[in-house]
Amino acid sequence: MTRWLTEPVPRGRVAAFRTLIYLFVAADLVVFTPWVRTRVSVPGELYQPLLVGRVLPLPTPTPALVAVLFWALLLLALLAATGRAPRLLGWAVFALYFEWMIVAMSYGKVDHDRFGLLVALAVLPTAGRARHGDTTRTEAGGWALRVTQIAVICTYFLAAWAKLRFGGLDWLTGSVLARAIIRRGTELADLIASVPYLLIVAQFGIVAFELLSPAVFLLRERWRLATVGFFYSFHLVTIATITISFAPHLAAMTSFLPLERVRPVVWGRRLLGRARRDTGRASDAAGPAPSLAGQASAAGRPDGP
Repeated sequence: MTRWLTEPVPRGRVAAFRTLIYLFVAADLVVFTPWVRTRVSVPGELYQPLLVGRVLPLPTPTPALVAVLFWALLLLALLAATGRAPRLLGWAVFALYFEWMIVAMSYGKVDHDRFGLLVALAVLPTAGRARHGDTTRTEAGGWALRVTQIAVICTYFLAAWAKLRFGGLDWLTGSVLARAIIRRGTELADLIASVPYLLIVAQFGIVAFELLSPAVFLLRERWRLATVGFFYSFHLVTIATITISFAPHLAAMTSFLPLERVRPVVWGRRLLGRARRDTGRASDAAGPAPSLAGQASAAGRPDGP
């Protein structure tokens, strides 16, 4: 079990995953959860902190607190994405984002798509230093990625458990997806909803997929990557039909991917170098431009005045 949990992975994969996660945190602040800053505009009595917020205890959000939290987290996440000071910056980003999520989820709604991302932020500081493109393997980095993968799969499995626990068989045979389509469905969803019993079949399929998701760990790498591709396609359909993105979950799920093969900086340099070489070859093929003096001599006119 320990060997499986700490299966070594290339340091380049850890570096790429770290950069992606911290850049997502920065994007999350300005794209996906900017509404958290508006929470402080409601009366403090409406703030009902999660259990962890009551245990610590954490203060009731104020405009000053949330503003400092936002700007500090944005700056530190961008710095952490560079890979510098991975432990110091990593723990700081985790603590600040954890508080950001407590503020976000303490007003009546808790999103389960944040679990994998929070776990990733919690374990990345333990992975140590890692450079992009480094092929040497690390057990600490392997543990960080594996724990994130487990959190991602737990999100699926526990979602199915919650459906059956609170909804029972009615979740499978009821009008759950129909209600979602009525509330926030797209034109594609309307087409799907018009097919008799298709939504019921889809509900059975969703629960089956979520319950069977842990089987991904039993597959060989090739089939595991194909299964993860299916996971992404499931969320693509979800976005296209009921406009729910699960973006934090999708970011955490990249822990399954061989990210060390994705080298945008290297690709950019190669592309730039190739463009320069092509430009040089084009100039050489054109040859030097004839001088005005040579043109004048060829025409039979004197070169001088």
